[in-house]
Amino acid sequence: MSDDMNEATDGLTVAIIPARGGSKGVPRKNLRTVGGVPLVVRAIRAARDAAGIDLVVVSTDDDEIAAVSAAAGARVVRRPAEISGDTASSESAILHAVDEIEAAGERVGIIAFVQATSPFLPSTALAGAVAEVRADRADSVFSAHETYGFLWRRGSGSEVDQAAAINHEAAHRPRRQDREPHYLETGAFYVFRAEAFRTSRHRFFGRIRIAEVPEWTAIEIDDAQQLRIADALAAVHDRAGEAPGRIDVRAVVTDFDGVHTDDTAIIDADGGERVRVSREDGMGVALLRRAGIPMLILSTEQNPVVRARAEKLRVPVLHGIDDKEQALRAWAADAGIRLDDVAYLGNDVNDLPAMRIVGWPVAVANAHPRVLAAARVVLTRTGGNGAVRELVERVLPD
Repeated sequence: MSDDMNEATDGLTVAIIPARGGSKGVPRKNLRTVGGVPLVVRAIRAARDAAGIDLVVVSTDDDEIAAVSAAAGARVVRRPAEISGDTASSESAILHAVDEIEAAGERVGIIAFVQATSPFLPSTALAGAVAEVRADRADSVFSAHETYGFLWRRGSGSEVDQAAAINHEAAHRPRRQDREPHYLETGAFYVFRAEAFRTSRHRFFGRIRIAEVPEWTAIEIDDAQQLRIADALAAVHDRAGEAPGRIDVRAVVTDFDGVHTDDTAIIDADGGERVRVSREDGMGVALLRRAGIPMLILSTEQNPVVRARAEKLRVPVLHGIDDKEQALRAWAADAGIRLDDVAYLGNDVNDLPAMRIVGWPVAVANAHPRVLAAARVVLTRTGGNGAVRELVERVLPD
């Protein structure tokens, strides 16, 4: 994000993400994950990555969304109930957020209205839209993709079963190269001047321009089917042309349940627990040990199975630990390792205190939303299914 004030607007450029807790089409929609990352967190990260954005704000009425958003680096504005219902407009949430920001003594010059329901929001296009408004080439810019589709509508009245052409003549079918393109609004983002928005109370006003985005980014989550499609596409789109980056650390610390295991247990008649672990993870730990990189298993569970697995892996273990942060600080100090040089792999909220103090907080793919939000890296593997091995392979040099 930029640290500079807007020259043309005398104020901050603020990305505002409305994210209320209620949703009829997809319950708890803003916390549902795409590619292992909650939708609201994907929006926060896209906004933070966009050049020219000074501040990212999430407007919400929901405690869990507030906690997840704060962990992802956003400022949270608590939205009152009267503008949090199904009929409340996004504009009302944006105006309220701006009022709260300015009441705190900060002036808003440009608003980037970002929607969490667009999981593949392109940061570069958002940055370009901000630049257009900042340079006074537009008052309002919105994301859209080019389309050459022939649009139709159903008839009305006595002609309800008949179709009528909208953007073309039904009897004339020109080739694509001979047709004028149209632009379909994606809903991902809208950028506009704050002062004029207060006057118009609408996202479109003045000189309106299009920020053209790739068509594949246009998926918008309004129902469960769209969520499933987006999740399936995430692995392709999020990593297209990218190799997983190296995690440059001197030590690795992991939780046990939900990281080395799939977070389930079999209880025998005597109350003993049995868990399932991955041999692939075991090989990864062996490679880490041979490379001379210290590893620690840090668990709140006081269970013999934790120590037994640690002994099998030949790594030290601290279990039955209530305060993971202090235990991790003490272990790192004794080992002479800076916390910035530690990767911590977790899966649930009891890992958050430890994750917040290390240089590389890492989450398994199926971690709790708050853990996903706090993670610097989200793995592609789930707990007990190769997540530890994936982390090790990114830690070890080629």
